[in-house]
Amino acid sequence: MLDTGSHFYDVYQTRDGKYVSIGSIEPQFYAELLEKTGLQGEDLPSQMDRSGWAGLKERLTAIFKEKTRDEWCEIMEGSEVCFAPVLSMTECQEHPHIRARGTFVEVAGASQPAPAPRFSRSKTQISRPPPHAGQHTDEALADWGFGAEEIAELRDAKAIA
Repeated sequence: MLDTGSHFYDVYQTRDGKYVSIGSIEPQFYAELLEKTGLQGEDLPSQMDRSGWAGLKERLTAIFKEKTRDEWCEIMEGSEVCFAPVLSMTECQEHPHIRARGTFVEVAGASQPAPAPRFSRSKTQISRPPPHAGQHTDEALADWGFGAEEIAELRDAKAIA
């Protein structure tokens, strides 16, 4: 049920090529999913009837492609559908919830995830800027048993930074 086998717990592509995630397991959330997608009132198999899952997944796939991700957000945000837009790393940093929680911080001009977990009495901080691409490659590969010559060959082949 939770491995995208069910139609009510999956990720669907929208008209604009973006995605939304659905996790409407409980009956009341599932009922709201049916209402928001226009399937409410139809003669459908019961939610847990696995024989109907493939057909309902096809229907939801088509339904979600009728609108953009932002249009689905307008329809479903604030409801109990158990829904979320799938955001790129850039988009997620601008999402109101992520901003309100301070999930990302900027250090030395680079945005990065804030330390976690966060506790009310113990403030965390980032003590140095993030590494640049390839800064620790040689050290990491050496730790994993690669020799200097192998590392040089990987670098020459542009397989590593």
